Amino acid sequence: MAKQAKNLQFKVLVERDEDGIYVASVPELPGCYTQGKTLDEVRKRIKKVIELVLESDKDIRKEKLTSPRSPISFLGIEDLTIRSYA
Repeated sequence: MAKQAKNLQFKVLVERDEDGIYVASVPELPGCYTQGKTLDEVRKRIKKVIELVLESDKDIRKEKLTSPRSPISFLGIEDLTIRSYA
């Protein structure tokens, strides 16, 4: 009997560092991160990294497939200003 494919959904955090390089990470998958020179490149790479993490860690994949929803939810981004006297 063939296995049925399921869609898994992940929150991906994408940032741009001081050198203009995009860095993507998946908070709910430890060690799941990558970088790229463009958004398109980092998106393609993070998909591959997610697949590799799920393939290498069967416990994470089983938990993700059986849990009804992700324990991590995105709330937003805020700018915070702190006065420094240094």
